[in-house]
Amino acid sequence: MNKKVFKTKNSGPLLSCLGKIDVLYGVRMTKVRLNKFLASAGVASRRKCDEIIFSGSVTVNGRVAEGPFVLVDSQDKVKVGGTYVHITKKVYFMVHKPIGYLCSSEKKFPGTKLVIDLFAHLPYRVFTVGRLDKETSGLILVTNDGEFANKIIHPSSGITKEYLLKVGRDVSAKDLEKLMGGTLIDGRHVAPASVTKIRRGTLKIVVREGKKHEIRLFAEAASLPILELKRIRIGSLVLGGLRYGEYRELTDSELATYIQSSP
Repeated sequence: MNKKVFKTKNSGPLLSCLGKIDVLYGVRMTKVRLNKFLASAGVASRRKCDEIIFSGSVTVNGRVAEGPFVLVDSQDKVKVGGTYVHITKKVYFMVHKPIGYLCSSEKKFPGTKLVIDLFAHLPYRVFTVGRLDKETSGLILVTNDGEFANKIIHPSSGITKEYLLKVGRDVSAKDLEKLMGGTLIDGRHVAPASVTKIRRGTLKIVVREGKKHEIRLFAEAASLPILELKRIRIGSLVLGGLRYGEYRELTDSELATYIQSSP
């Protein structure tokens, strides 16, 4: 029986977040925690990898992994769901997500359009960094580097996200006050970092936490009917002139802010 194997390649000038690795010359990598290994192999973000490990789906050298803090290196045989996992080339893209596309790794219904379908030609398994809902367009990141994804989405990163919100009427000073007042989400009060009126019916909203549907919930709390919602910035990464449905690789200078060794 043929075994499924994720291809192992040198990860390029920005050599992942695993520390002392030299895939080109076969030098054995420093042992790292299993969750970090899986994240750097592109399985998922580190927190999601913890869930996968605790589900019993991960084996190391034929034994079910006891937890995310098991130490592994390139010589260990690591499998997820029976599939070998190896360090692979790291790829990083920004995408102008179209309306109607889902930020998911699997199609639950026939005909579903996924952001990752745009990357079906790649020899790597990739995933979206965080989410935009189906009816929201704009900037989404796609990668196979779980460590990078974790840095972007973890609340401790302090990375802000900026949106353009178009609503069905003019926005008064009272409306702006209501928006800035925020709302309850999952039992906790959440408010935007800033709200700016750009022109009649168009607002720029900056958020810190990235709670699910938070912009829509802010608008609902202020009784503002949404016509269009687009994300235009994640941290220092800006959508710019990227056209609807297009994508491009991040540059080394863009990545430099986020690609750093993790403890």
